[in-house]
Amino acid sequence: MLRVGLTGGIGSGKSEVSRRLAARGAPIIDADLAARDVVQPGTPGLGEIAAVFGPRVLRPDGSLDREQLGQLVFADPGLRAKLNAIVHPLVHERMRQLEQQAIAAAGPAAIIVHDVPLLAENGLGRGFDTVLVVDAPDDQRVQRLTATRGMTAAHAQDRMAAQASRQQRLAIADIVIDNSGTLDDLDRRVEEVWAVLRDLAGRADGMSDPPSTVET
Repeated sequence: MLRVGLTGGIGSGKSEVSRRLAARGAPIIDADLAARDVVQPGTPGLGEIAAVFGPRVLRPDGSLDREQLGQLVFADPGLRAKLNAIVHPLVHERMRQLEQQAIAAAGPAAIIVHDVPLLAENGLGRGFDTVLVVDAPDDQRVQRLTATRGMTAAHAQDRMAAQASRQQRLAIADIVIDNSGTLDDLDRRVEEVWAVLRDLAGRADGMSDPPSTVET
């Protein structure tokens, strides 16, 4: 089994890469989906969040008001740390469960991709055999966020600033996927990366060489 960590800053195109890897047969363990699972109504995670942040972060139906909670923690590093202390251990355990299910379904030779937006921020790179970083220039990411998500340029820049820097992500990469071109370019790059991952899985070890960039 090859455990792959996939990350990239907001607007980099990480989700496009994740979809392409899934289409090639890789089970995807999505940290964002796991984070939603652990705060569903009735879960201990949601109970802890409500106890710390109060009923203002709950919707009338008892579900988590993610937008309200996001506004609170985005502006306050202390509150963000409290939220992370609740959620991160639960997400880690949920992803471990999902990985075990994926192994049971796909077999021990599987290439299992963990899609983790905050992989660099949380220092999780050493937990994977190989780390893929999807990269694009900051100005291009701002353009994508304003065009596809309706953000203002200032909001997009604030969201980017709240994450690890481009340099910090590149520093943990075993393979860098340049996504500054077209979707056809990305298709070719992902195909090249998939060949590398299959080779690594066949050798039953990860990549220990310095970071590299996959070229077309």
